Amino acid sequence: MKKISIFWFRRDLRLEDNTGLYYALEQEKNVLPLFIFDKNILDKLEDKEDARLTFIHDQVSKISRQLQDLGTGILVKYGTPIDIYRELMDTYAIENIYTNRDYEPYAKERDLAIKELAKSKGIQFLDFKDQVIFEKDEILNGSGEYYKVFTPYSKVWLEKFHKANIQLLSLEDKGKNFFETQPFDMPTLEEMGFVASNIKIPKLEINEPLIKKYDQVRNFPAIHGTSRLGIHLRFGTISIRKLAIEAASLNDTYLNELIWREFYMMILYHNPQVVDKAFKPQYDHIPWRNSEEDFQKWCDGKTGYPIVDAGMRELNTTGFMHNRVRMIVASFLTKHLLIDWRWGEAYFAQKLLDFELSSNNGGWQWAAGTGTDAQPYFRVFNPESQTEKFDKELKYIKKWVPEFGTPEYPKPMVDHKFARERAIETYKKALNS
Repeated sequence: MKKISIFWFRRDLRLEDNTGLYYALEQEKNVLPLFIFDKNILDKLEDKEDARLTFIHDQVSKISRQLQDLGTGILVKYGTPIDIYRELMDTYAIENIYTNRDYEPYAKERDLAIKELAKSKGIQFLDFKDQVIFEKDEILNGSGEYYKVFTPYSKVWLEKFHKANIQLLSLEDKGKNFFETQPFDMPTLEEMGFVASNIKIPKLEINEPLIKKYDQVRNFPAIHGTSRLGIHLRFGTISIRKLAIEAASLNDTYLNELIWREFYMMILYHNPQVVDKAFKPQYDHIPWRNSEEDFQKWCDGKTGYPIVDAGMRELNTTGFMHNRVRMIVASFLTKHLLIDWRWGEAYFAQKLLDFELSSNNGGWQWAAGTGTDAQPYFRVFNPESQTEKFDKELKYIKKWVPEFGTPEYPKPMVDHKFARERAIETYKKALNS
């Protein structure tokens, strides 16, 4: 039986500056790369043309080609991780399993099960920090507790970051430590019950001129003013260290967005209950209207509020929605329509290319007023004044809502003044009961 160590790719689909892969190759011979298309995750995907899955499949294929040049391959499996590891333990003499940590509730549960299986066979399970600069308990307040407010968290984060002198990890001279093998066959999308999506994935590039002026252009949805690197961060086709080092030299506002990402990851890690409960428990008493008819109009971009409709149509067509518009549509759903933030969060989870559980949950709870460091419940975005500020010439609206201004465009489904007062009154009553 062949002796190997495994490096398990998950949300780190790259060879360069990959922490777990670097240490596997530094400490072991015969490292066999592995990727699992996890049935536990895939079975929940309703859209059989899921663009994210097409993207992952393309990236794993790319890694396979890169590894062929190094005389090795990536073993790609489709199934549940526990079943696949049992099968691999019968096929190979596995000495160690290396991987990078994931902080989402399912991932923690999955990894614990694999770790226990490995331990029962005398195999070490070694995991590393890779998808964040600072994780779990690395940023704490003076009392040794995690921060619940972003601003003080970000100050400590920045202080530590500038002191850390982060270096990128290179695979140079380590390729000889891979397990020598011919390329493995890889399951096709069709074999897993999916088909390729035609949705275009944003290019992987750090656009320096754009990031330099990010603070000036990021709020205007009609212009290309954001980096579009969300999906690459989500699946690790770009290293967070590389991006953070670049951001620190280019634009503080952009770097701040990366800190928000880690803040929400830390919140989720310490509060796994936020997946389906409000971070502030008293907000779970809000009597949401939850009108399915109203929700459908919001999903379809037919609310009669053009900035909201433009955002939803952009999302439905491209898998992307501008950050400023995300806040507007989330506020509209939760405050104007009094529909549970969990409905909107689930819809975004289904559609967004850059869907990341912690950021999506954090953003929705922020908009609904239920989350940590959220906007106050009595702040209700006015879609018209948001349009005036951020799409004054209606370029974004006209792109996505071509019938705006014609008799075909629906009247607003609810009056802003009425909806605002109703939301404030509903929240106030629920919080004081």
